[in-house]
Amino acid sequence: MSRSGRKTLFFTFAVLFLCLVAIAHASDDRVLGQRFELPNGLVWLFSAQSDLPMVTMELTFKAGALFEPQGKQGLANLTASLLRYGTKSRNANQIAEEIDFLGASLATAAGRDVASLRLSVLKKDLRTALEIGSDLLFHPTFAPREITAMVQRVKATLISEEDEPGVVAERAFRRILYGDYPYGFPVLGTPESLNRITRRDLVNFHQRYYRPNNAILTLVGDLTVEEAEKIVEEFFGNWQKAELPPMPSPPSAPQDKPTVVKINKEITQANIILGQIGLKRADPDFYAFQLMNYILGGGGFASRLMDNIRDNRGLAYSVSSNFSPGIEPGPFEISLETKNASGGEAVAEVLKELARIRTDLVTEKELADARSYLIGSLPMKMDSNSKRAALLGYLELYGLGLDYPWRYPDIINKITREDILQVAQKYLVPDRYLLVVVGKQQEIQLSLPEQWQQREITSTKGE
Repeated sequence: MSRSGRKTLFFTFAVLFLCLVAIAHASDDRVLGQRFELPNGLVWLFSAQSDLPMVTMELTFKAGALFEPQGKQGLANLTASLLRYGTKSRNANQIAEEIDFLGASLATAAGRDVASLRLSVLKKDLRTALEIGSDLLFHPTFAPREITAMVQRVKATLISEEDEPGVVAERAFRRILYGDYPYGFPVLGTPESLNRITRRDLVNFHQRYYRPNNAILTLVGDLTVEEAEKIVEEFFGNWQKAELPPMPSPPSAPQDKPTVVKINKEITQANIILGQIGLKRADPDFYAFQLMNYILGGGGFASRLMDNIRDNRGLAYSVSSNFSPGIEPGPFEISLETKNASGGEAVAEVLKELARIRTDLVTEKELADARSYLIGSLPMKMDSNSKRAALLGYLELYGLGLDYPWRYPDIINKITREDILQVAQKYLVPDRYLLVVVGKQQEIQLSLPEQWQQREITSTKGE
């Protein structure tokens, strides 16, 4: 896309944003929804959307992989997944058939920080659907047969992914970057850790973390606030709160020297990741880092890495940077795919771009383009009931406030070039760089400074 095309796209996004604001909030109260709290500690948020006779409900729990006991990696994912596979009154087939009969959608999942249960259904069938959803939430059986079947499916997925060089690189990067910290393991767990999970582990994890005072409920759709309140109290008012386990400690930097890890694979195309531990979502530097990342490599064809390494030099098929802040500091990583023979030169150019963004101010145009994209793309995060429900939960999880979508442009527009330089210098620390190179090592000629530690590994299973 040309630069003029990108500008047109940014303006289109901005117009869409203003239209959404006008439609969804004709009053002066520019908020995404309303916030309430039950006596049992359940925070619930509501947004009326009457365009379609549909309602989406989402429950979010601080019950992701971050909260798993050491050695039980995959427990959060198994717990969330198995909610749909049987209750005291319904087996897995009955649950699926009842949901299909309603034409509803039901999903449960767990990620790095949170687990979720999402239900979307026609308004006329909402109570019936909530009877099913609340049954899953309150009365899961974790039947041994279903546990065994789910563990086998997850293991098969983990093993098949080991044939994908990109997955091998990512798993090794996370494992070495975080050590034994929960962020260092796949959310699915490992074959070895899955073998150690018992039914008692699942029951205990569910009882500890699936509690109203550890949950955020969002309701979006064709309801009045009075209808929403009645439904929430009816289905969740008697839910018993409990004392929650303490939060895990934050991760620590695993190294004080830059490190390169080489994994030999007989493939023609190298998969390379370079990065380090970044920042948490609640960090005030998040917004400046967001802009810095867009300019460096998160902006697709508008980014420096793509422009230099792919377009100008032809050294990589793809190259990008990404950061994933969470409840605790998530990873910052630059990923690229290139021919084995081009790997060394491509890595050298990545290091040059990292050095440049740490020493020189970004240009005014780079900053303006990044601001336009980030502000203009925000409406896409709330253009459906399900997206709006997810965004409401996200805002509550990180304490951002229901007026956040209308404050965000001002926040972004106040970030200066000097702010971006400061966060680059603060977080992109060369002594903590971790470089993982997966490919045919005899063809990859790296030229790194002497202080880089060299490691070679053959397994990325995480145990």
